[in-house]
Amino acid sequence: MKPATSRAALAILLMTVTAAPACADSGGFGVVIPGRPGVPIIINGRDVSYTVVEGDWGLERGVHRQPTFYGSRPVRLPEVGHYYPGSNRLPGYGRLEIEPPANRQLPKPAESFSQSWEVESRPPQPAPPMVPMDPPQVIIAPPLEEGGRLPPPNFRGPRG
Repeated sequence: MKPATSRAALAILLMTVTAAPACADSGGFGVVIPGRPGVPIIINGRDVSYTVVEGDWGLERGVHRQPTFYGSRPVRLPEVGHYYPGSNRLPGYGRLEIEPPANRQLPKPAESFSQSWEVESRPPQPAPPMVPMDPPQVIIAPPLEEGGRLPPPNFRGPRG
């Protein structure tokens, strides 16, 4: 085998091996194994724990297809009634209210209280100054000494 041919064969082999993981998830099958024992995996009303699921599906797929389950069984959920935490019995009709007697001592009246809010808009602000469509170019350059050199760092200018 020539060196150029062996290099080409090696390149094709390398490309095939590196592309294989990308092609592996192309709609084959998967075995569903629960993360915690005793906790079922329920998909579309079926317990699919330790079963084979075939087909591309899930949030990352752009198609709406139903997966095929091999070995799953339907899940029958119990009828859920109402929950009454105190006695597990249905409460009576209405509320149990006790009317106080008419000649009872009344509590002292509450203090008076009032609160108010006001809303107003801000006064109009002056318009910003107009900027020309093509403003002149401004270049700020450091002052140069004679001969084109920069002044020393402690330079304060002609008045300094």
